[in-house]
Amino acid sequence: MSLSLPSLAELRDTQAEIQKFRRRVVVTQLFVLFCFALLAIRLSYLQIVRHEDLLEQAENNRTSVVPTVPPRGTILDRNGVVLASNYSAYTLEITPSKVVDLEATINELSELVDIQLKDRRRFKRLREDSRSFDSLPIRTRLTDEEVARFSAQRFRFPGVEIKARLFRQYPFGELASHVIGYIGRINAREKERIEEDDDAGNYRGTEYIGKLGVEQRYERELHGITGVNQVETSAGGRATRSLSSRPATPGQNVVLSIDIHLQKMVEDLFGTRRGALVALDPNTGEILAFVSKPTFDPNLFVEGIDVESWQTLNESLDKPLLNRALRGTYPPGSTYKPFMALGALTTGKRSASTIINDAGSWTFGGHTFRSHGDTGLGGVDMVRAITLSSNVYFYSLANDMGVDTIHDFMKPLGFGQITGIDLPGEVRGVLPSTDWKRNYYKKPEQQKWYAGETISLGIGQGYNAFTMLQLASATATVASGGLKFTPRVVSATQDALTHAQSSVADTAPVNLGYNPDHIAVVRNGLVGVVTSGTSAQVFAGAPYQSAGKTGTAQAVTIGQKDKYNAAKLAEHQRDHALYMAYAPADAPKIALAVVVENAGFGAVSAAPIARRVFDYWLEGIYPSEDDMAATQKGQSSRPIGTPRTKQDVPLLSTKLAN
Repeated sequence: MSLSLPSLAELRDTQAEIQKFRRRVVVTQLFVLFCFALLAIRLSYLQIVRHEDLLEQAENNRTSVVPTVPPRGTILDRNGVVLASNYSAYTLEITPSKVVDLEATINELSELVDIQLKDRRRFKRLREDSRSFDSLPIRTRLTDEEVARFSAQRFRFPGVEIKARLFRQYPFGELASHVIGYIGRINAREKERIEEDDDAGNYRGTEYIGKLGVEQRYERELHGITGVNQVETSAGGRATRSLSSRPATPGQNVVLSIDIHLQKMVEDLFGTRRGALVALDPNTGEILAFVSKPTFDPNLFVEGIDVESWQTLNESLDKPLLNRALRGTYPPGSTYKPFMALGALTTGKRSASTIINDAGSWTFGGHTFRSHGDTGLGGVDMVRAITLSSNVYFYSLANDMGVDTIHDFMKPLGFGQITGIDLPGEVRGVLPSTDWKRNYYKKPEQQKWYAGETISLGIGQGYNAFTMLQLASATATVASGGLKFTPRVVSATQDALTHAQSSVADTAPVNLGYNPDHIAVVRNGLVGVVTSGTSAQVFAGAPYQSAGKTGTAQAVTIGQKDKYNAAKLAEHQRDHALYMAYAPADAPKIALAVVVENAGFGAVSAAPIARRVFDYWLEGIYPSEDDMAATQKGQSSRPIGTPRTKQDVPLLSTKLAN
């Protein structure tokens, strides 16, 4: 048997296969090495370059930072009476993104907890304004029984939970609501503004913000500083233990200069009538009472106002949401005359001794301007013209001064200007001038100022339109001899924990530089109004001497040939009643301006309110029940009945107790 040896060709094929195999092994080794190199590079990148970032992500997966919302500061009046506070209550809340069938869930919840139609409507509105993963209240202020019923069935309602929250409370409801304001849920525009102010971090977890009045203006002080609580969480997101925390800093308390007893008394004196009153200290600019009637209940807005309540407020002809003291503008009527007189003396357009014959009317350019029912007063100088309210005297004075001279004098007094009060939303009103008319009207034929338009400005009519805040501020400036203070409603802030108070920085008053002799002339005329003029009856028997001026301003224009007859006019078309005053006349402690809309003569409807304000502030006297009722109807003059003190009127303390 013989063995066959491999041929040379076969040996070559074997050798080629071995070489091919070795190349494959090398390629495979290089590929493996390349992969390991990529892994090494990636590992180095993750371990070195992205170490801090990944460590933070890992820590975030392990921990969670929960914001701690600070308690909102309290609002107090000048005597420490609480006007806005917080209370804790249980809230039933739903996170829509965690609920499969929202409507069915709400229906089932209503079997355990009383959920009314208005609650459903409010929840629907909140959903439209919020994100799906926000926790939204469906019912607030749950009773202990409702909490217990839901807790027993909690397992049936994923995405629904009970939370303990702080709610804002306004214990006196409608009282001083325009000053205090209210809070409401943060909307998209407010959220954007917060982010622009780099304050987003401080509002984490906060759902409410000040919307009006002091609540809005002093939001930063009232809100406080949000705290944080860092907790360790499980894989399911459940908190297991607290790692660190920084407590929230409560908001500061805000102390108003307003006397809430005085505020309440004035609001009651108005009754159901519309109008405004601003009373302030002429020596500091502090607001003592800031009344706008009618008012509204700010508690309606805290949880989100229901549709019916909003329609009632928004569509009412009485406009209860309008802050008349800050945003309502009125012709000042004859209350403008003392300032016209001071302007004439200051500009040298007329001396105090100049006699003008008041024949009952004044004619200019073929047009007759009436005065006092066409009854003349005879010869009057400046003091007598103020005391007896001579229209003819001030018609001719306005003509002598001209519109631009009037404007230039009245502007520093604050007419038609922003006073700078620490409340949002103040309007400027209208202090007319040739420039104003040129800029206000678009048609060339309307832009020209006609000399005849100046005449009615002298008695506070025409284009004049001012707020009661402006009129009160100007009155206080005259009372102080020419010192103009910036009015303010907040006098101090208070630490919520230590109760240490810090006064709000005062703005230095501006001295308008009036001649004391000129001021004395105007003051004599204002005292004359109270002693022998249109408000003499109202202030008869007062234990102090005051100074003031009544005013009656047209709500609609009455033709010069027509007689004013209130009975023939709709109620909203009748004249407004005004009064400006200060007391005591020789050393003023309080100045005010008041308007009662469509109430007729200032001496009948406005001056009696001022008398009772002065009685309260200077003598501690509170009107009797009979006097209060008569004043509400515009049927009072000097006070009647047995006067009371504020301690005799328990309405504030009773409401606080409740």
